[in-house]
Amino acid sequence: MSESGEPVVSKNKAHRKEKPWDTDDIDQKNQWKIDPFAPTDNKAGAFTEESSFATLFPKYREKYLREVWSAVTKALDTYGITCTLDLVHGSMSVKTTRKTYDPYIILKARDMIKLMARGVAINQAVKVLQDDTACDIIKIGNLVRNKERFVKRRQRIIGPDGSTLKAIELLTNCYVLVQGNTVSVMGPFKSLKEVRRIVLDCMKNIHPIYRIKELMIRRELAKDPKLATESWDRFLPQFRKRHLKTSEKTAKKNDKIAQKVEARNAAGIETTAEDLMKKVTKKVYTPFPPAQLPRKVDLQLESGEYFLKQSDKETWETQKRKQKQAETSEKKQALRAEAFVAPEETAEPTVEEKRRHKKRNVLEAEMDNEEVEGSEKKKKRKSKKKEKESDDS
Repeated sequence: MSESGEPVVSKNKAHRKEKPWDTDDIDQKNQWKIDPFAPTDNKAGAFTEESSFATLFPKYREKYLREVWSAVTKALDTYGITCTLDLVHGSMSVKTTRKTYDPYIILKARDMIKLMARGVAINQAVKVLQDDTACDIIKIGNLVRNKERFVKRRQRIIGPDGSTLKAIELLTNCYVLVQGNTVSVMGPFKSLKEVRRIVLDCMKNIHPIYRIKELMIRRELAKDPKLATESWDRFLPQFRKRHLKTSEKTAKKNDKIAQKVEARNAAGIETTAEDLMKKVTKKVYTPFPPAQLPRKVDLQLESGEYFLKQSDKETWETQKRKQKQAETSEKKQALRAEAFVAPEETAEPTVEEKRRHKKRNVLEAEMDNEEVEGSEKKKKRKSKKKEKESDDS
């Protein structure tokens, strides 16, 4: 405070003025509303230079684009943009005219034809011409090398019956289309960032459900005005990669083996868990290259065939061929003969053999009984002797 009683203003804030409009309810006052660009806003008049963009489209989109092209020209004509469809080269192009008043609309028209080339319908692609809507075409083709893994992860974005895709659309207020090697997204700028993050993480093997859960929590936290100035980290889930124990790993491995065995047995291939568990013995690593294989000439020199005449060589070759044929024919004959080998038959015993067997059994039984009776008599004698000795004492 100065001597006169007026508050002392620092030199840095000497030229600052009060802002009566900067109140707490500024966001609700529609202060940041973006008005549509009207022809009166273009003070400079018609453009001095012509701007144009072109994009290629796949062959399968040709039929649809031909049917819809009248609607495309009608939608772009209101903004003073002309468009052409070149079926010979398979391309679409847009360019400005003397009637064009919005300098940014040519970029919006370029995005529109790009979306249509990637499979987006005309009624959806037209929405990108609005000021509050933007688009993003995410390329996912080069993120995964393995084709099967790429298809699986791309399917994960869609989910069962399109449930995951629907959840992403509802939480981000975006339109998402998965087509081939790209993901086309349309919506507000902030939401495009979220969708891109979900898609790229999914291709890096992070399931979309984790991001969806986080978005749902953020959505609920945004409703509470008390948490507007606080950090939300304590509420957001922290997902960590869980390392399995050795017992869990073995259990998981055994389950997989059991499933494979069931599938193979169902297909008619008899296999056991032991067969699948057999490990292939690894070759011992050696830094030296394998020994060079002998040439055909070297083999001929070893056998002495190289020094033979042409006629002798021919006889040598015919002998070899005949020897091979004889060996193969012997093997084939042995295989054929196996079918005619009679199986071992267990013949029933004759009447005489049955009688002998019966007599032998009876004699063995009698011998066993006699042994049992003899042992019992001995036991009785021993017990009587013990009783007499006790009486005498």
